[in-house]
Parts: sequence; structure tokens; C-alpha cells
Amino acid sequence: MDALALQHYLLLSAGLFAVGLVGVLAKRNVVVILMSIELMLNGVNVALVAFSRYSPVDELAGHIFAIFIITVAAAEVAIGLAILLTIFARRNTVDAAEINLLK
Repeated sequence: MDALALQHYLLLSAGLFAVGLVGVLAKRNVVVILMSIELMLNGVNVALVAFSRYSPVDELAGHIFAIFIITVAAAEVAIGLAILLTIFARRNTVDAAEINLLK
């Protein structure tokens, strides 16, 4: 039997997700918010791969979903940072509370 059981991976996954959620809710810097979202997505990836690893059926669905999430997360970061650079060039701030795009 493996030294690490499914519960250990799920605990790690929940911890990563919780730390990311705290970062999203508590921080005002948009860069930190983007990093926290990535941390939350990595927590989900750990859970998907763990469920796929400990599944009684030998399928790679969890691994494929994790790779898909990593791809979408990379695109999200690229677009988010491009938007953030444009906002920073116009407003000279990356504080989420001070960015009001309707003005």
C-alpha cells in the first residue's frame, strides 16, 4: 500500500484551496489575487489527480482534466496580466479597490 493515502492528498488539496481563497478574499493587489486564483486551481488539480490515482477504474480522466485546467490557467494568467499592465499604464496602480473601469 502507498505511504500516502487519498486523505493526505485531499488534505493537501483543501489546504491549497483554502490558502488561495484567503488570498483572493483578503488581498487588494490584483497580482496577488491572480496568484491566489492559481493556487486554488492547483489545489483542484491535486484533488483530480489523487482521485484519478486512487480510482478503482484505470482511467486517466483526472490527469486529463488537470492538464486542461493548467492550460486554461496559463491562458487566464496571460490575459489577466496583459489587462493588468494596460490598467497600470493608465492608472499607475494595481490595487483592486482603486481600479474603477467605469470612469
